[in-house]
Amino acid sequence: MHMEQIVRTAGASSPPSLRGGTAADLSAVNAVIERAVMAWKLPERVKRLALPTYLYSAQDLEHVEIVIAENGAVGVLGVAAWEPAPERDGPQGRRGLQLHGIYVDPNQQRRGVGARLLSAAAAAAREQGYEGLLVKAQADAEGFFATQGLQRLAVEDTRRDYPHRFWLDLTARQAA
Repeated sequence: MHMEQIVRTAGASSPPSLRGGTAADLSAVNAVIERAVMAWKLPERVKRLALPTYLYSAQDLEHVEIVIAENGAVGVLGVAAWEPAPERDGPQGRRGLQLHGIYVDPNQQRRGVGARLLSAAAAAAREQGYEGLLVKAQADAEGFFATQGLQRLAVEDTRRDYPHRFWLDLTARQAA
C-alpha cells in the first residue's frame, strides 16, 4: 500500500491530514474508537460489552491497514481500517476491500472527516485492484454510507449476512 497515494487523494494540504497508522498510534486510535462507540444509540451495557471487539492491537496491524485523520492542533480526529474482504462476502462474488469501520471523534463529526477516510479506503481499494468497497455498518452509520453513494446489499442468508451491508462499486466510478 502506498500511503503517498492516499494522502494525495485525500488532499494533504488541507486539514485534517491522513496518514498510515502504526503501533505507536494505537492508544490514540483506540481512544477515538471508544468515544465513537460510546456515542452510538445503543444501551450502555451493550456498548461496554462490545467495545473491546472494536479496539485494535499491534497484532491486528499484521492484517489490517489503519489510516488516521489528524489535525496538528487537535490530534487524531478519526480512523479507518480495512483488509481484503472474504470472497463470499462481495456481491455476486466480486472482489472487495472490507472497511472494518470509520470512527470519528463525536466532537469532530459532520466536518468531512468520515468522508475523507472513506475516500482513502476507496483509493486503497482501487490501487490494490479491487472491484469495490464492502462495509458492514453499525445501524447508526447507515445514513452516512447511503449519502456517500454506497448501495445497500440485500440480506440473502439471514444466518450469515450482516444486516447493514453496503457496497461502493469502484468499477462504475472508474468508467464514469
